[in-house]
Amino acid sequence: MNGHANTYTDRQGQGAHHIIKAGILNKYTSLFLSSYDSPTNIYNYLQFPILSPKPFCQLYTNSMLGNLTDLVKGLAGDAVVNNPDIPNEQNDAVVAEASHTVASGLQNVVAGGGLQNILSMFGGGQQTSSSLLNNPIVNMMTGHFASKLMSNFGLNSTQAGNVSSSLIPNVMSGLINKTNDPNNSSFTVDNLLHSLTGGQSTQVAQDQQASGDSGFSFQGLISKFTGGGSNGNGSSTEAGLQDILSKITGGAQNAQQQQGSGGLMNMIQGFFK
Repeated sequence: MNGHANTYTDRQGQGAHHIIKAGILNKYTSLFLSSYDSPTNIYNYLQFPILSPKPFCQLYTNSMLGNLTDLVKGLAGDAVVNNPDIPNEQNDAVVAEASHTVASGLQNVVAGGGLQNILSMFGGGQQTSSSLLNNPIVNMMTGHFASKLMSNFGLNSTQAGNVSSSLIPNVMSGLINKTNDPNNSSFTVDNLLHSLTGGQSTQVAQDQQASGDSGFSFQGLISKFTGGGSNGNGSSTEAGLQDILSKITGGAQNAQQQQGSGGLMNMIQGFFK
């Protein structure tokens, strides 16, 4: 304990090592990483904003981003708040950086055409932090966050690795488990995708419903990527799925282009004022 004033919920993390290797990166990252030639640049690959310029979409995004930030706060006890390697006055900044890492990382995967990978990850049922340590998406986030801890907060590589490999998998585990909880309306795959795509996913869902698939949702679409077969969605054909994937990818890319530099981090920091 280092006497931190903040009162985040403690949670034991997994202090496992993490190593980013090019071999773990699959097809949805290859298009974006072809011009990057160092681990630092790979970590920087994850830094993309989320916000939509539309007021309603921005409000929606604020809510989801606030929920994510609260989740990180609640899991930051042992990894950050009670960690003597992190000074008290840096607690909020470190939690904000972790929130930014997760939000921008997920958005960048979607913008790279990886919606199916996101849905598969969220459709795997209840997850533990240890079960996510080797997931390529979580692994990239963990490496990126460790890099930020070293460059922005002065931690050495061992300290940064311990903090990152404890906090990020715990956050992703919590996020996945909350979206799989039918009694938790604050976290859903549809809400998450809305924020990542600047509202495009909601428009896609409404279009699907208007075309006759009244029960369409992205939560329901998960079964298409987790071996569950047809779920009754009108999108069950390969052509229909590809059209949805294309629109969601475009929405995430547009959201990135619309948002100015620093906007996401500025908004996250606003949750600490």
